[in-house]
Amino acid sequence: MAVDRTRYTFPNPDTKVGELIKRRRLNILVHSSMYYYLDTSIINDDQFDAWCFELVDLLKKYPNAYSDRFDYAFEDWDGMSGYDLPLRDPWVVGKAQYLIKLNEK
Repeated sequence: MAVDRTRYTFPNPDTKVGELIKRRRLNILVHSSMYYYLDTSIINDDQFDAWCFELVDLLKKYPNAYSDRFDYAFEDWDGMSGYDLPLRDPWVVGKAQYLIKLNEK
């Protein structure tokens, strides 16, 4: 599976809440790609669920705290699954593969 190694950058939020939303969104994207696309996982389901519930709550309370190119994926996201997120996005897959390799060491 060839992966586009294009370097992507993400905005740096001005607030702690924005930083946490950014971190959780990227956590959920990458770990969903591992689970649904790459058929592996390096965290347990309870950890993933906790991140999802936390993010749903943050997005409800602070809908404008963070914005990036994945906004569309989280517009009506309810946190019940990462299956419909952009799992095959080149950046997401590349980061997932990188973390899997780190975890194998």
